[in-house]
Amino acid sequence: MPRILLINPNSSAATTAMMVSIAAACCDGRAEVVGATATRAPAMIVDPASLTASAAEVVEIGRAQVEACDGIIVAAFGDPGADELRRLCARPVIGIGEASMQAAGQGGRRFGVATVTPALVASIADLAEGLKLSAQFTGTRLTPGDPAALAADPARLAAALADATRACISDGAEAVIIGGGPLAEAADRLQPQFAVPIVKPIAAAVTQLLQRLAT
Repeated sequence: MPRILLINPNSSAATTAMMVSIAAACCDGRAEVVGATATRAPAMIVDPASLTASAAEVVEIGRAQVEACDGIIVAAFGDPGADELRRLCARPVIGIGEASMQAAGQGGRRFGVATVTPALVASIADLAEGLKLSAQFTGTRLTPGDPAALAADPARLAAALADATRACISDGAEAVIIGGGPLAEAADRLQPQFAVPIVKPIAAAVTQLLQRLAT
């Protein structure tokens, strides 16, 4: 059975365990998922400086464990270190940000991002541009308040993300990405509230990686 290494670029072991559980459920027995947690990063990446700084440790973790896995998922929405890992490793490397945007933009579909981190709005737009998806990207809509405090209150987080999702739809989005690995549980709860697809980055990355491993 293939083994997937899920690297959490932030330092929250609880977030790693949650994302590994979601990824394993998405695999549905087709692959084993193991997690690795950064130690030098903050518990939640909320600004460009911490996103950039986390890349080096992601690369270190990936290089140290690459021989024990068949593919790697970088599980932060800005995909820190993913490009460098691809250059250095002979295994497929998938970032949850790129995977979710590619899934959301399939068939020319317009898409938006609902998330909690205002300081990363420019980084999200840059990711869409790098993937040549800017023309389909309707923009990022944000939840109010402190991201870490919101993430610590699941009910409030889900409600705030639902409001941000509605704002994306009002912008013309035909699919909405819930932008962030730590938001994965909230993303799972949102789809029943909406007619448009709610794209879940962890699931999108697993789907893409399993497709790569099958070829």
